[in-house]
Amino acid sequence: MDRSGIDNVFEQLNAASALTSGVKKPEENNETAGVDFSGTLKAAIDKVNDVQQTAGQLSRDFVSGDSDTDLHEVMISLQKANVSFQSMVQVRNKLVTAYQEIMNMQV
Repeated sequence: MDRSGIDNVFEQLNAASALTSGVKKPEENNETAGVDFSGTLKAAIDKVNDVQQTAGQLSRDFVSGDSDTDLHEVMISLQKANVSFQSMVQVRNKLVTAYQEIMNMQV
C-alpha cells in the first residue's frame, strides 16, 4: 500500500493541530496549503479498497483451484489488506478526535 496518502492526511492533521494550539501561525503553513484534503482522503480510501479487492480475488482464485495462485501470495495479500484497513481505521479515529476537539473549542 502506498502510504503517501495516509502520510499527507497525518501531516494535515498535525498542521491543523499546531494552528489550533497556537504553536504555528497560519502564514507558516504554506507546505499544506496546496493539498486537497478530501481528495487525499478519498485516494487513500480507494487504495485500501483496491488492496482488499485484490486480496479477495486472490483468495477466491486459490479456493477455486487456480494453479497460478500461490498460497504464500494469497496470505501476503490478505495481510496487506488487513494492515491497510487497520491504518485507515487509525486515520479515521484521528479525524474523529480532531473533529471533536474543534467542536469543543470556545469561540
